[in-house]
Amino acid sequence: MPDELLQRLKRFREDAFPRYRVQFQTLVDEGQHPTTLFIGCSDSRLVPYLLTGTGPGELFMVRNVGALVPPCCGTSDGGHHGTAAAIEFAVLQLKVKRIIVCGHSHCGAIRALYEDVSPEAVNLEAWLDLARDAVLPVCPSPEALRRTEQRTIALQLERLMDYAMVRQRVDAGELTLHGWHYQIEDGEVNVFDFQTGAFVPASLLASL
Repeated sequence: MPDELLQRLKRFREDAFPRYRVQFQTLVDEGQHPTTLFIGCSDSRLVPYLLTGTGPGELFMVRNVGALVPPCCGTSDGGHHGTAAAIEFAVLQLKVKRIIVCGHSHCGAIRALYEDVSPEAVNLEAWLDLARDAVLPVCPSPEALRRTEQRTIALQLERLMDYAMVRQRVDAGELTLHGWHYQIEDGEVNVFDFQTGAFVPASLLASL
């Protein structure tokens, strides 16, 4: 039985790639210079390039369950952490100007905070600890889940500021932090307002 993804790879090589050949060659010759680090949830319904209208070379992307940010100090057992490494690489090597933390509605990771996780999922259980401070002392209604999703995003922005290289560049005006909550059902992105602590529809901000 033919592998559907292999067929899509073939179509990409034959049909799509030629349209971007020069652009990719330039990115090879001159290296990548993205201005944005996009920390997004791994959810398959979140498509960063479609959401932002960006193309090759524009986003440096790291995705994980819940769009969570680990502590800057690493793990006590000497383990590796891809998200922390990506943050350091983006800020120190690529010198990005913007970091976006993008969560979304109907997030399975956030719902899991209110439910029992399988005892086999020991890594998931530990990972979700990075969002537990956002949990509300209520039953997980749709409104409570939405608020928890947004509280989780704000919590990750706070944790980013614990990274010395991030704080230094934010204080110097060389780097900005952004929190996004993508509503899958209607395409709206709510943007965190640092002044009010509220999430504001991007469509309203864009019209100002």
